[in-house]
Amino acid sequence: MRSNKMDKKFYLVREDVLPEAMKKTIDAKELIDRGKAESIGDAVQKVDLSRSAFYKYRDTVFPFSSIVKEKLITLFFYLEDRSGTLSQLLGVVASAGCNVLTIHQTIPLQGRANVTLSLNVSEMGLGIDDLLSQLSELEFVEKVEVLGSGA
Repeated sequence: MRSNKMDKKFYLVREDVLPEAMKKTIDAKELIDRGKAESIGDAVQKVDLSRSAFYKYRDTVFPFSSIVKEKLITLFFYLEDRSGTLSQLLGVVASAGCNVLTIHQTIPLQGRANVTLSLNVSEMGLGIDDLLSQLSELEFVEKVEVLGSGA
């Protein structure tokens, strides 16, 4: 019986412990994705990697940023209790191309409320840091934290 990709375990590993061929494979894939190499042969030549090593690792190593981009993110907000704040917050999230999966809002106490949003960010048109910056700049947002990311 053949197992599929979903049956595999995944690990987060620091770059400095990866074999050189894996690091070069990631570099070659990045060159191809950015259009800085016209072909796999061109990319592996530029990073000094054999084609066989590239094909061995190409479907098994990924930069962390690409994993986060295709997954979910959960944000926790400390908000001032004002009329329309949740609507404005969701407007910024929607404008960024995020899909809201869940919303949890606490009952406001002493003029403050907490909101937790789980978002699918795979179609987001900007980086997570840019989104967090836009959300933090809203006058009613006291603080925004990333609770987690991944699938």
